[in-house]
Amino acid sequence: MPGLMADQNKSRRFVSAEAAPEELQFEAALRPRKLGDFTGQEKVKELLSVTIEAARLRGEAMDHVLLIGPPGLGKTTLAHIIAAELGVPIDLSSGPLLQRKIDLTGILTNLRQRQVFFIDEIHRLMPDVEEVLYSALEDFRIDVVIGQGPGARTHSLPLNRFTGVGATTRQGLLSAPLRSRFGLILYLKHYDVPEMTRIVERAARLLETPIDGDAAEEIARRSRGTPRIANRLLRRVRDYAQVRASGHITLPVARDALDLLEVDRYGLDEVDKKIMLTILEKYGGGPVGLGTIAASTDEEPDTIEEVYEPYLMQLGFLDRTPRGRVATPRAFEYFGVPYRAGWGQNRLF
Repeated sequence: MPGLMADQNKSRRFVSAEAAPEELQFEAALRPRKLGDFTGQEKVKELLSVTIEAARLRGEAMDHVLLIGPPGLGKTTLAHIIAAELGVPIDLSSGPLLQRKIDLTGILTNLRQRQVFFIDEIHRLMPDVEEVLYSALEDFRIDVVIGQGPGARTHSLPLNRFTGVGATTRQGLLSAPLRSRFGLILYLKHYDVPEMTRIVERAARLLETPIDGDAAEEIARRSRGTPRIANRLLRRVRDYAQVRASGHITLPVARDALDLLEVDRYGLDEVDKKIMLTILEKYGGGPVGLGTIAASTDEEPDTIEEVYEPYLMQLGFLDRTPRGRVATPRAFEYFGVPYRAGWGQNRLF
């Protein structure tokens, strides 16, 4: 069961952007409730603010919204904020939970007028379930088949006009018909260090944990531009501070705690380093194929491509080329591996 093992390994990483089940309650306590309290994503917030206010003024359901971006950036939080700003309830589900048509039909027929319906991991909907969603999003109706065989009849059931909010980390897996049903498509990006610092400071205030500004920045810098990771690291640093430093998080305390967690100054952990050192040392910097990297590091190819590579590329350590993955001169310098231009270019991969 390699896929399951990959998911388990991913959940154990301190710098994984995926939420572990035990973190959900903690995240909910730190979640901003209003658009004005949400840090970063300024363009996304501006577009949402205008759309929400227009819907409120007209007394209508808001246009359907599709949120696209890596895990841990606040897509679920924004769905809650949309509902709160509209003053309506929210119903939560996800692609993996909606396995049958009846699962989705049961939810849709019980939605109230203008209510928000949030589907996380919407790219994982089964094709027949997704088809039910087409007419629900576009025409606010669903077709229900009554009876079987030659006597079966199709009835069209009207739905209350609701606001659908979908979230995906993999827009390439979305079908064109589903994507076209959303009136507002928003892209979330990783946060910069000043934004992440404000997020850490806000979380520390909510946790009633004293923290110095430079300590908050240190945690922010190692959080891979992802609030979920920042909150997780803050929890671990808070534990360390309470046991070793009377509860106050200073810069030395933050550094000692993060070093103990083996999270370096760029937010890289042992898995990231293993991938990069495999490319740098074993294959001379590349090019090397994804399958070869996976076999050499004992990680799943999909996990490497979706979880590890995006951040390594964002840091400027890795490039994807038609011939394979290639380490950059910056990666050679950071990992202390002598750079030999062209050394790996003629290797098989």
